[in-house]
Amino acid sequence: MYVPADQALQSRLAPAVPAAPELKAVLWDMDGTLVDTEPYWIAAEIELVTAHGGHWDEELATSMVGNALDTTAEIFQGMGVDLSVREIVDQLSNRVIDGVRRKLPWRPGARELLAGLHGRGVRCVLVTMSERPLAEEIVNALDGPYFEFLVTGDQVKNGKPHPEPYLTAIELLREADPTLTAETCVALEDSIPGVAAAMAADVPTIGIPHVVPLPEDPARTTWATLAGRTYDDVAAVLAARSMATGVAV
Repeated sequence: MYVPADQALQSRLAPAVPAAPELKAVLWDMDGTLVDTEPYWIAAEIELVTAHGGHWDEELATSMVGNALDTTAEIFQGMGVDLSVREIVDQLSNRVIDGVRRKLPWRPGARELLAGLHGRGVRCVLVTMSERPLAEEIVNALDGPYFEFLVTGDQVKNGKPHPEPYLTAIELLREADPTLTAETCVALEDSIPGVAAAMAADVPTIGIPHVVPLPEDPARTTWATLAGRTYDDVAAVLAARSMATGVAV
């Protein structure tokens, strides 16, 4: 087939369009993203601080959503809770475990998306600041072994908003697939510290705000809900990120 010389020249000079990267893994936050446990945490915090003569309310508790548990515990010590950090974390976690054993409130669309991703061969990892006993309680209630492994708050030195939890997840994923990078993963987060952690690890991030609104940020994608979302929607976010950055993966 004949191609005019000027058209052929334009074709050679046109910038290459980066190939859409393969979606290799999705990194899931838990509290507020997979399950609606935030009310349990808020109630446990108010109960604990009040029992030690301090004041804590829903507004103050909301400001702590997504932070590492050690950070919350240290704040409570400063407010007069006369317990060690370990004791505070244990008391809060045990109260939340009691709550989820009574009723486990899944976030809309979360289980359906998780099952859909798993069915398409996407590796899924839970990256949460809750500790392993609570995380396992949630994971064991799922219909199948969707999560390859868990990264929990008691496993890392620096919790969200530090990128260490996400960097740890990527490092563990790469043990089985050295071609996997942050740019071939997507993070699902609902909180400001969680979003900050994922983005600091350079993971394309979808914010699904729940208890706390997320500030506008063109560097991430925002969805109102996971309900109705599929593999194709998540893969499209990865492709859009690749186009925006001009990085082929």
